[in-house]
Amino acid sequence: MLPLTLPGAGVEGLRILAIGAHPDDIEIGCGGTLLRLVEHPGPVTATFVILTGDVRRAEEAQRAAELFLPGCEVSVRIAGLPDGRLPAHWDEVKNFLEDAATRVGADLILAPSRHDAHQDHRLLAELVTTVWRDHLVLGYELPKWDGDLGRPSVYVPLTVDTAKEKVRRLTLAFSSQVARDWWDEETFLGLARLRGIECRASYAEAFTVHKATLTW
Repeated sequence: MLPLTLPGAGVEGLRILAIGAHPDDIEIGCGGTLLRLVEHPGPVTATFVILTGDVRRAEEAQRAAELFLPGCEVSVRIAGLPDGRLPAHWDEVKNFLEDAATRVGADLILAPSRHDAHQDHRLLAELVTTVWRDHLVLGYELPKWDGDLGRPSVYVPLTVDTAKEKVRRLTLAFSSQVARDWWDEETFLGLARLRGIECRASYAEAFTVHKATLTW
């Protein structure tokens, strides 16, 4: 399997822009990757851009960002749009993303996959690659009722400890969600184990890449 190197991941630091429709999307989709990115040399800064969420969910999002990027400079921007209705707020979503693009520099963008069937996730995935045309965008996957898991193209291997720490921090950050029938260790570790098999690791998170440029 061909290894890739992140842009900006040297001693000069790494700037991460993580985008989610809902306050827990980022951590479910790429929480293990965030925990691993903290290990990179140089300073790591991150901005979380979240399109929906009331006051309680906004507080959870802030707590989660700090839990998943400990010791890093992290800011959270929340639009507060209605959950499940983002397509009806197309202009506000596009404007919020474009405003973030003008204010936040990024070496790596983490966003929903373009194959995601959920209407809120799908809209974000479609708009992100039109707002950020010259960036590395990794599309994370989210387990859900829609059954839309596809064939990812990029993997981030996780150790057993990192995978389990991701689940622990998810539950710690998002207490409002733990009563849901799908929210449990088996959901998160089961998918991570399957993706780990695909890249010869104990666990992994997987992503899709819409476009990439080969340079040498």
